[in-house]
Amino acid sequence: QVQLVESGGGLVQAGGSLRLSCAASGSIFGINHMGWYRQAPGKQRELVATITSGGSPNYADSVKGRFTISRDDAKNSVYLEMNSLKPEDTSVYFCNANVRSYYSGTYADYWGQGTQVTVSS
Repeated sequence: QVQLVESGGGLVQAGGSLRLSCAASGSIFGINHMGWYRQAPGKQRELVATITSGGSPNYADSVKGRFTISRDDAKNSVYLEMNSLKPEDTSVYFCNANVRSYYSGTYADYWGQGTQVTVSS
């Protein structure tokens, strides 16, 4: 089985910074793309940023220039550095990874439990 565990959320004032971390564990054979999504109350889950296995990032327009996604394959981890935070960034942030386990011949998407980010004005 594969588990994703996020950390690093919290309460911050507008203009501040936070760094989210997500570590994948379990019977991991390989990890393809990884990413971060967020979901605010009453809204659909939306993409924040993704990163390919080769390290190429992709960002939502709303976070370009403020957020940076990175990964450490040796640690099966993905990170999200969030700067110049705005109140509209307030959401539950979910980690996502496309993983192949030792028990499967295919890749599948796994999700973390989510971490709350609250930005006060």
